[in-house]
Amino acid sequence: MTALETVPPTGLIPAPLSRDLGDAGARPRTVRLGAQTALAAAPGTENTARWLRSTLGAAFALPLPPGPADAPDTVALALDPALPEEGYRLDADARWGVRVTGGGPAGVFWGAQTLRQLLGPTAFRSAPLDPGYTPGLPEQTVEDAPRFRWRGLMLDVARHFLPKDGVLRYLDLMAAHKLNVLHFHLTDDQGWRLEIRRYPKLTGIGAWRERSKLGHRDSPLWDPRPHGGHYTQDDIREIVAYAAARQITVVPEIDIPGHSQAAIAAYPELGNTDVIDTTSLKVWDTWGVNPNVLAPTDTTLRFYEHVLEEVLELFPSSFVHLGGDECPKDQWRASPAAQARIAALSLDGEDGLQSWFIRHFDRWLTARGRRLIGWDEILEGGLAEGAAVSSWRGYAGGVAAAKAGHDVVMCPEQQVYLDHRQHISADEPVPIGYLRTLEDVYRFEPVPPELTGEQAARILGTQANAWSEAMDSRQRLDYQVFPRLAAFAEVAWSRLPAPAARDYPEFTRRMADHYARLDALGVDYRPPGGPLPWQQRPGILGRPFDGAPPNV
Repeated sequence: MTALETVPPTGLIPAPLSRDLGDAGARPRTVRLGAQTALAAAPGTENTARWLRSTLGAAFALPLPPGPADAPDTVALALDPALPEEGYRLDADARWGVRVTGGGPAGVFWGAQTLRQLLGPTAFRSAPLDPGYTPGLPEQTVEDAPRFRWRGLMLDVARHFLPKDGVLRYLDLMAAHKLNVLHFHLTDDQGWRLEIRRYPKLTGIGAWRERSKLGHRDSPLWDPRPHGGHYTQDDIREIVAYAAARQITVVPEIDIPGHSQAAIAAYPELGNTDVIDTTSLKVWDTWGVNPNVLAPTDTTLRFYEHVLEEVLELFPSSFVHLGGDECPKDQWRASPAAQARIAALSLDGEDGLQSWFIRHFDRWLTARGRRLIGWDEILEGGLAEGAAVSSWRGYAGGVAAAKAGHDVVMCPEQQVYLDHRQHISADEPVPIGYLRTLEDVYRFEPVPPELTGEQAARILGTQANAWSEAMDSRQRLDYQVFPRLAAFAEVAWSRLPAPAARDYPEFTRRMADHYARLDALGVDYRPPGGPLPWQQRPGILGRPFDGAPPNV
């Protein structure tokens, strides 16, 4: 396919509900967009109009001036409340142009994303390859709406920092795949990435580590370079606004009470000072589960309330993720202060203490009109009524939460952890975890069959998680995330049949078109034939798991 396609590739990803190309016996006419093509934006569609002018204008040198919606040679954007909020209808007719109608602003935007795909891979370029080229698409009608309202990607920027321009780029990549939630993992043992003005040491000390483990934590190799970085509050405001213009919600994660050594290194009073010398702790330089957890003291509670006050100012998301995973209890067992708190509150041991910790912040967030979401360990010891669960250890946590009346985001590590390896080949860079091929991800089903209809309604949706211990560059991140994110996006958006009945060969045919779009966007994805020489990481130890992942 040359840059100047006469017949653009038409394999849409994710697959729409319906697509009508008209009379099967007739070749559809082509709707052309040229220098005179106008853009009519009804009230409520202005963001999408700006996005179309910036993307199609850049790719094809199209001015897309304002014009009336009923004039010929027009791209018209409109709202129709009869459609679902995120649903849309795209009509392309050579007599008058293109109409994109959405049930709400989000629906219009997703329809515009479909229009961009229909115009061919050149529409994903940042400058015209030939200013005289007139893009076009076949006459057709596309009707579509998503299956799930939470279609997410978790980016871990704590283990390896992703600079702001990389985050903005991933928001564009998410939007191109109709994903609408960025779960932003901002804090962990290896780094604190968010400026908190009341506590400047969180980034002054907590955002930098002296060195980093290369590969899996069992690797003998180290990268001796200091690593770090953080986002200023203005950076976050920019990221959130950029996401909102693309109909993406940014859900921040501040991990408590485990995964907190970077915070303790910055403010030692947050740790269990009656058990260890917390002043000796540094930002952690390796991976795994860290024993140094927050102390269950009033000092810690007030500190994180102050942190969250600034978080709420920056992130309008109704959900705030507070982690709650992988919190070893050894220090609490040895801590007189922790044991005294357990006794004073008549808690059920250390699990009850963690539940008390999470419930405190659930009440705190609820009082401010927000909702707590956490990893499925927050179920242990009991969960507050309004809290939601990210089910990562398998399906079981999500099943239990849904049956108990809690909302759930399904993200089981055995299925949709994109840091896990994609092939059994020895050339696979830093192979971690279970084998999860493109087909495996395409056959992932977020709703467990044992749930009743009412319980299944508790599944808000699903997200893929990209943990960055072994992803130390944009190139490595791209390689692990793509092309599997395209398959995941179809699972999250499209109403697919049962996993075994899904037409994977048909999906791969559409992916042949989609790879050209990813190429135009500069995505360093894993090619179907295996890693290219510069994508390999020979000698960097991974930790692959053999066999099929357990269905737990």
